[in-house]
Amino acid sequence: MTTSTQTAKAAKAISPDLRRLVASECTNLSGSAVSTVALPTLAVMELHASTTQIAALAFLGQLPNAVVALPAGALSDRYAKRPQMIAADLTAAAGLATIPAAAFAGVLGIGQLYAVAVVLGITKIVHGAAGISYLPVLVEPHLLQRANSRLGAASSVADSAGSNAGAALVGAVGAARSLLADVLSYLVSALLVWRIRTPEPVNPPSEGRRTLARDIGEGLRYVIGQPTIRTVIAALSTLSFGLAVMNTYWAYYLLSQIRVSPAAFGVIMGVGGVGSLAGALLAPRIASRIGIGPTIIIGFAVSPLAQIPLLLAGPGLRWQIALAGTLVVQLFWATASGTSQRSLRQILCEPRFQGRMQAASTTVTAGARPLAAAAAGALAVFLGVRGTLAVGAVLQIIPVVLLLVSPVRALRDMPVPPARTAVPPAREGAS
Repeated sequence: MTTSTQTAKAAKAISPDLRRLVASECTNLSGSAVSTVALPTLAVMELHASTTQIAALAFLGQLPNAVVALPAGALSDRYAKRPQMIAADLTAAAGLATIPAAAFAGVLGIGQLYAVAVVLGITKIVHGAAGISYLPVLVEPHLLQRANSRLGAASSVADSAGSNAGAALVGAVGAARSLLADVLSYLVSALLVWRIRTPEPVNPPSEGRRTLARDIGEGLRYVIGQPTIRTVIAALSTLSFGLAVMNTYWAYYLLSQIRVSPAAFGVIMGVGGVGSLAGALLAPRIASRIGIGPTIIIGFAVSPLAQIPLLLAGPGLRWQIALAGTLVVQLFWATASGTSQRSLRQILCEPRFQGRMQAASTTVTAGARPLAAAAAGALAVFLGVRGTLAVGAVLQIIPVVLLLVSPVRALRDMPVPPARTAVPPAREGAS
């Protein structure tokens, strides 16, 4: 490969429109991280919500992941994606803006927080379904790995910065007014998406009248019929279930049974974020060195192994250092694997199914979490917290087995994407 060719490819990978999409996603994510801190703080500190109300607020925020993802994916495949992303951002901004307004007027109640949590959950799913299926429009297939790496690294930084900014803003101006920063982030995100100029291909019109349910069913059948995509999504969902079983009691276990201080707990989480950032940045280089399949499988395999120090840990600084180091390794490989498997799925998936494919992944992955939390609660009654964590760790072996007996094991290079039918660019609002 010549130097000029490499330069041209690099320029393509960091095109202005890709920069705008990455900036939009990061702005959106950093603002959402502020809300993640501010909303429960507002409920507890100012509205004096009960534990049941706090649980309901968390549940309603997660509910759209399981309910709205499939319709959102079908809509992102049916209509132009940019208008959907812009509409989602503007709706989220409007919903959030009602909270400081109501607080200023003295009429804010927990019911309004419930409603806003649902709106934010829906808009996040709509924006995400359109955004992740828009990425293959902006870059060539052989550059998707690099583009996902940039997006993952920037998102990791944005999430961490947003969480820290949220905590600082809540302390400085109060929980309600701190949400204005998130309102602004959604408006900036919408503006950045609006400035993207790359035309979208539009799917050719289907024969006969199409319903959303029919589009969803067609998308699910497509995903089930693709062996590699199907296996990766199945592995993701089972890994998510095992991790969710552990995450139900992970913080409790560290803080109460291993007696990690809140400050040390924050340090462990912060150090782990460094591993995630490094994994996102180095994912293309790792995949080119050892192969895309091994990169994905190692990322899954490290997860259950990383739980061993947690299960053996006891009080003391040495164990805290060991847990922090283990988390760095786990998140490094998890992010490198996640970037690689996302790129693989995008390349293998036909353009007209991109949104529905991602929606299927979101639905089964996010849908596993509430079930896992319920299972963890039942397990803890009989096995205790440490026993429940051990079950969660063992469950994480299942996705490794799924991948080892699948076509993923033999993949070294990114496969050739399916042939793409030449279609005209979509007009804004075209159906």
